[in-house]
Amino acid sequence: MPAGNLRIGIVGPCGSGKSTLIAALEARGYTCRHIAQEHSYVKDMWKRISNPDVLIFLEASFIVSTARRKLNWNESDYAEQLRRLAHAHQHADLIVDTDPLAPEQVAARVLEFLDRHL
Repeated sequence: MPAGNLRIGIVGPCGSGKSTLIAALEARGYTCRHIAQEHSYVKDMWKRISNPDVLIFLEASFIVSTARRKLNWNESDYAEQLRRLAHAHQHADLIVDTDPLAPEQVAARVLEFLDRHL
């Protein structure tokens, strides 16, 4: 399937790198949707509003998320986001732990997955 014909959904907690990844993928011709599942009480909102062909979940720890976004959170706020993201995490086609990776490395992993599986 050509890049432009795929609908790629990107989910993850705040500070996981969703916007950065979307910019990198769109620069290569992919159609992406930032799905703010972490803010929704509807467990399958990601599917209802986007129904992507590919769902990519970006993981980031509490420490990394708060450092990247300068968030004034406590761990219970982060845990609530993970709870809201659980359904998307279970159904993701690819899960990338972004903690140890530079943005270019995250994009490279996702592009490799897309090239290999689509």
